[in-house]
Amino acid sequence: MIERDRSEREAREHVQGRLHEIFAEPYQAFSNDCIERLLHIHIMLHVLVVRPMNRGHLVLRVIHGWENGGFAPEDLQYIDYPLNSFVDYQQICETFETARNNQEPLPTLGNSLLLEPLNAAIARAEANGRQIDDETRATPARWADFPGGLSLYTLFKVYNRLVYGEDDAYRSSQLTADDGYREIHEFHLEEGEFAIVIPPGPQHQTENTLMVMHESELSPFASIFELSIPLFEC
Repeated sequence: MIERDRSEREAREHVQGRLHEIFAEPYQAFSNDCIERLLHIHIMLHVLVVRPMNRGHLVLRVIHGWENGGFAPEDLQYIDYPLNSFVDYQQICETFETARNNQEPLPTLGNSLLLEPLNAAIARAEANGRQIDDETRATPARWADFPGGLSLYTLFKVYNRLVYGEDDAYRSSQLTADDGYREIHEFHLEEGEFAIVIPPGPQHQTENTLMVMHESELSPFASIFELSIPLFEC
């Protein structure tokens, strides 16, 4: 029971989140069968992305490095950009497009998005007397065996779906990360695939929102993003 309680505090999937305050059935709101699908996408982006951007609380995380079915934690690279306007977003798109066209290395912070926190979680577990074998280290599904590992496994699955695709149009998860409790709203749409990570409750108005996407989705996402910006402006 104690282990189950720890897991439920650490991470949960397919749960209710902030979009349940906006839509009656958010899990159906973005499917191709929904008549008002595009309106729902515009509203969601304006509320979860545009408003934090206008407050100066939006960070775009671009991920890359996994290719051809690979998923080694050390290969997943990333870079974070503060977004204060759509012009910022366009400049980031141009930066990545230029790097691809010139066959240059894509922008990165130079360290793995998963490996460092994984090593830190394993080190904490071993300091508390747990033995973590090599198979557990190399198998994401077994990370849940040690404290902190379930949150990392949940993030691993989000990143994997953002890189390789997913059939469900929308997923909602909750987890406790190093920066605190977070909701993850994950979208796999014709217009782009991305995840939005937000603090809970009223904290979303004062803390950063994180938008995560694979570098290949930057340009496809631009159109729907731009159209959602003036949605509620007079």
